[in-house]
Amino acid sequence: MDEDAITIRLTRDQAFVLSDWLYQVMFRSDDLQGIVHDRAVWSPIYSISGTLDKALSEVFMPDYGPRLEAAKERLRADLYGESDRSAASGEDAAATAQVDQIERGTTGDHGESGRGR
Repeated sequence: MDEDAITIRLTRDQAFVLSDWLYQVMFRSDDLQGIVHDRAVWSPIYSISGTLDKALSEVFMPDYGPRLEAAKERLRADLYGESDRSAASGEDAAATAQVDQIERGTTGDHGESGRGR
């Protein structure tokens, strides 16, 4: 077994949004088993989630929700070149993201929702 560590670099906004998504999937929806069928994948998911939570002071701040929404807006703007408030609310945004992923050759399912601690 290869035990060399892998480093993944994320912006603070990417880390914050990913941390929230992982929290929603793992602890709020209790649907990790429904999303990730192979339990071997849970180990790296828990590791990533724990690392993000330790590194991000934002997850414990009282203005968590507004900070999260601001981070999402910045990421959407980086991805789409403009603010895209509709991305959180409709199928058009999901379809647009899927088309963008196909054009870039990167497909996969990604979710987003507020942690609201």
